[in-house]
Amino acid sequence: MKALKIIAIVILALIAIPLILALFIPRDYAVQRDIVINKPKTEVFDYIKHIKNQDTYSVWNMADPAKKTTFTGTDGTEGFIYRWNGNDKVGEGEQEITKIIDGKRIDMDLRFKRPFESNGNAFMSTEEAQGGTKVTWGMQGHNSYPMNFMNLFMEGMVGDAIGQNLNNLKNNLEK
Repeated sequence: MKALKIIAIVILALIAIPLILALFIPRDYAVQRDIVINKPKTEVFDYIKHIKNQDTYSVWNMADPAKKTTFTGTDGTEGFIYRWNGNDKVGEGEQEITKIIDGKRIDMDLRFKRPFESNGNAFMSTEEAQGGTKVTWGMQGHNSYPMNFMNLFMEGMVGDAIGQNLNNLKNNLEK
C-alpha cells in the first residue's frame, strides 16, 4: 500500500510540475536562423518565394512524401495557400503567403490542424552578404496555457529544423 502511495505522488508530481512551470513561461515564442548561399540574391529569392519548392528542402515537407497536398492561387504570389494532410509526423495544416516584398522578404501564415491546433507566422528574407545571399528564416507564434510549456523546447526543436532546412536549401541551390 505504501508503494502505491509513493507511485501516486510521483505521478501527480510529474503532472503538476509542468503545469506549474507553464504559469511562468512566456506564451509567445520566436525562432530564427540564417545561412549564406553562394548564389545571387535574385536567384535565391525567386526560388524561396515558391512554397512548393519547400518540398525539396524542408524537413517537415520531406517527412511524408506520400502526404496529400492541395493548392489555392498562384505559387509565389500573395494569397497562395499550400495545404497538406499527412502522417502523424507532419499532421495537417496550411501555409499562406500573406505578403511579398519582391527580392527581399516573404511572410506566411501557418495554420496547423493536427496533431494539435495552432497558428503562427513565418518569414524568409534575403540580403546580399559575403558575395552571396544571406537567407533568414524565422517563425513565431503563441501557445496558450498549458501548451506554452512547449515553448521551452521551440528554440531547439523548431530552430534545429529550420537550420537543417537552410542547409538543404543551400545544398540544392549551390549544386
